[in-house]
This record gives sequence, structure tokens and C-alpha cells, in this order.
Amino acid sequence: MDIVKNPKIDWLGKKWYFIGVSSFLVMASALSLLVGEGLNLGVDFTGGTLVYVKFKETPDLERIRSTLGQADLGAEEVTRFDEPSANEVQIRMARVESEVDEDLGARSQAIFEALRAEFVDEANDSQRLDLNNVSVGGLSSWLQERDPDGLQSDLSISEFEEHYSALAERVTDQRTSQSGIIQDLSDLDGLGLPDSVLSALQEDSFLGSYKIISVESVGPKVGNELRDRAQSAIFFSLLGMLIYIGFRFRPIYGLAAIMALFHDVFLTLGFFSVSGKEISLTVIAALLTLVGYSINDTIVIFDRVRENLKLMRREKLSSIINTSINQTLNRTIMTSGMTFLAVFALFMLGGEALSGFSLALVAGIIVGTYSSVAIASPIVLWWQNFSEKRKLKARA
Repeated sequence: MDIVKNPKIDWLGKKWYFIGVSSFLVMASALSLLVGEGLNLGVDFTGGTLVYVKFKETPDLERIRSTLGQADLGAEEVTRFDEPSANEVQIRMARVESEVDEDLGARSQAIFEALRAEFVDEANDSQRLDLNNVSVGGLSSWLQERDPDGLQSDLSISEFEEHYSALAERVTDQRTSQSGIIQDLSDLDGLGLPDSVLSALQEDSFLGSYKIISVESVGPKVGNELRDRAQSAIFFSLLGMLIYIGFRFRPIYGLAAIMALFHDVFLTLGFFSVSGKEISLTVIAALLTLVGYSINDTIVIFDRVRENLKLMRREKLSSIINTSINQTLNRTIMTSGMTFLAVFALFMLGGEALSGFSLALVAGIIVGTYSSVAIASPIVLWWQNFSEKRKLKARA
């Protein structure tokens, strides 16, 4: 299917416009990276702790920040996470300088205690069970101590423990099905719990206003190792592609393609720097995906240039490159357009967990498609013209 009928666009005639736009974007990215706040490296690379907390109602971020600040827990960021209706908050702890001196797990427990002191009222004191935060084992032990069904004398020890463990699992499974938090005790009515157990829960337990959903902890040594490996992965992928394209075509084609890839990755990182979006391992995966996608688009154009060099021997290289780009234009629009729609849908609907990954791909596909035409091709033409001028000088 031809989206553009018989295109005859003089792409290289507009090369100075392309170079001007790219130069401006590269300088803006460099200023943001060097002079601005730079990259917002995630906990994967810096080390530290991310704590995800879900609230029953819309969380008051300022109140949470104030509470953690007063407790001197070193919370760097307190932000909303996922969709607003999910009422989830991400708490990022300060960077850890030493794995020996810091117990990352204990820091998340300190957050829990600080929030408990602020958000749990006096009526729900420590003697009552927080049904939204108790583990299945803790709830089972709590039920066994009270024995609301009066079965301790009638069952063996294993049967007794199994009975209350099964009831505890029903409650925690219900909590999980409601995204980690029970809104009302009436939600337990349809679980088949005995009336005696329901009465015990209503009398001696309460539903906490928050729950720690998950904790992600990375030590600084691991973070440094991950950062070094991420840099090495990108470097060696670029090097491997330089060798392959230089062998498949000519060295200048490989150099042009790699310069276009550096352009793509640098602008994408600059976009993340300007927007303040966090760089995580999933973003690095997206950058490596971008490297492969962008080089594929460039190879398609260069392959057509190689074919046309044999078919259009009397034509200038600029004309051959323009023809090659125009001949592959419909293919570029189809593949890039469909891929863009897919990753854009992922960005819009994928949630916070995939936000960085999909955003890097959205930005990268746009930049990668542009660079194959606006960066790689002009470099090849410039080198050809430079080589010819040098040969003429040598002959003179």
C-alpha cells in the first residue's frame, strides 16, 4: 500500500534545516545534562529504597512529607503512583552510602511506624489488629489465640492450625483482590467465614487507612554495578553495529549509522533530563530496543542506496540517496507508524510501571526515524564530497 504516491522529495536539499534542528536539540540536551539537574537516576542505579503505599482515601502528600520529615527518615521524594483513583504513593528513601551501616528493610518499617503514628487514631490502638496490614500468618496466629469457634479441645493441633490458616487466607485473598486494602468490614460477609470469626474481627480489629504494598531495595554496590553494566551494554551494542555495517557496506556507512544512533540516544536521554523522568533498568532496555530499531531503519535505506549505485551509475550520489529514501518512504511510514501507535498505546494505557519504558520508545521512534534520513544520509554525502575534493587536490 502506497501512502505517498511516487514521492520525489529532495531530502538532502533540506539537510541544513535538519542539521540546524538537530544541533539545537543536541545543545539543549547537553545543557540540561551538564548544567541542569541532569539525569534522574532511579534506585536501580543509585541504591536505596522505594516504598509503595496504598491509602483507603485520597492521600495528602504534604501531610505524608511532613510526617516523614519530622521522623527524619530521609525521604527524598513522595509522589503519586499509578492512576489517581488507585490512591497509591511512592516514597523514595535517600541514597545509601554504605550497605554495612544501613539496613534497608528496617527503613521501610520505620516508614510504616511513622505513618501509623500519624494516620492511626487513638481508637485503633496497638492492642487491636490492623486487618489491612497483618500477614496471613499473623492473622492465623491471632485467630488461634482467640479461638472464636471454640475448636481447640475438639481438634488436633494440626487440624486446629489448618482451620484458622484457611480462614486467614480467605481474608488476605479478599484484601489482595481489592488491590491490597479492604475498604469496609462488610466486604468479608461473602467469604463464608463463621459468624463467630466475623464478630471477633469486628470487635477486636480495624481497617488501617494505608498499607505498604511493596518495597524495592537496592544497595549502593549493586546500583553502581548495574549502572556500569548498563553503560557497557549500550557501548558494546553500538560498537557491534559499527563493525557489522562497516563490513556489510563501507566504513563510512557504519560511522554514519553510529553517529545517528548516538544522536538518537543522546536526544532521548536529553528529553528524560528535561522532563525529570526517572531512568530505570526498563528505560535502559528501551534504549537498547531503540538502538536496534533505529539501525534497522538506517540499514534499509543504505541497502537501497547500494542497489541504486549499480543501477544509477551516472547519477550523482545526492540524487541516488534522495531516490533511495523516497523509494523506502512508504515502508518507513508503515513500519514506524504502526510501531509508534503500539508504543503510544502502551504509554497511555500501560500504567506507571511501564511509563518510562514506553516513553523512551515513543521519543526514540520519532527521533530514530528522523535521524535515518536527516543525519546518517547527509554524513555519507559529506564524506563522499570531502573524499572527492581531497583526490582533486592530490592530483593538482
